[in-house]
Amino acid sequence: MSGDVYAFEVSEGNFAETVVQNSHQLPVVAVFLGMWSEHCMLQDQIFTQLATEHAGRFIFAKVDIDMNPELRKEYQVETVPTTIVFRNGVAERTELGVLEMDEARALLKDYGISFPADDLRHEARAKHIAGDTPAAIVLLTQAIQLDPRNTRVAMDMVQIFLDIGQLDNARGLFARLPERDQNSELGKQLLGQINIIGLALKTAGIDALQAQLAADADDAQARFDLAVCLMAQHDYQQAMDHLLHVVQHRPDFRDGAAREMMVAVLQLLGGSQPELAREYQKQLSNVLAS
Repeated sequence: MSGDVYAFEVSEGNFAETVVQNSHQLPVVAVFLGMWSEHCMLQDQIFTQLATEHAGRFIFAKVDIDMNPELRKEYQVETVPTTIVFRNGVAERTELGVLEMDEARALLKDYGISFPADDLRHEARAKHIAGDTPAAIVLLTQAIQLDPRNTRVAMDMVQIFLDIGQLDNARGLFARLPERDQNSELGKQLLGQINIIGLALKTAGIDALQAQLAADADDAQARFDLAVCLMAQHDYQQAMDHLLHVVQHRPDFRDGAAREMMVAVLQLLGGSQPELAREYQKQLSNVLAS
């Protein structure tokens, strides 16, 4: 069986054979989806890619809920996409909503489908955080050689390029990513960082901007630019404080640029720092309502 890609569209007529019976041989990942849903199409793409990368190791079964209402009823599918893992003839695990690539890989790993390149990625991340970035780059290079289709390795490299100030390399590598990865949550976060760092490089720099504000606390441009620089260094709390100050005292500054920037940063923080995002969303709402 190894070497064959098992990705099928299944129906009420062949579900028992394709999913239930085959689950005695291999794990079967059944995704209940609606063809009208972008989230479902994303889930389809992710598991199709994984089924291709790890041909013969699991079965990916797609179930159109509109065409198969009895299956939807039998497995109590209320939300799409819904992912159900079958093993030994039993539906033993259910996941609601979209699984991002890392989450999908983690799910498969729980069923013995390992991803050595991902292990190298996690080791590289730990090295980078500990300050040993050269070792992290070596590990990521090994990972991409081991699994060239694992675009998360390239995305990790983009992050490292951003962290060490190699903006052009980050931009170039990001531009070569598949569109689906650029439009993923992680891709949007990386693009947000690329744009912010690019803006920061066009300012006078933190020291000069802090000196300008010390001389004139009402200098909205200096405060806005300082916020951008702080965001480029991942100091989002101070950055948001400066932007909030501009929204409150100079709401007309550059046609509401500070408010627009806050909204963009809130979206960026939503996935990584949700509590901070909620706090500043509340503060922004209070200022705008006053």
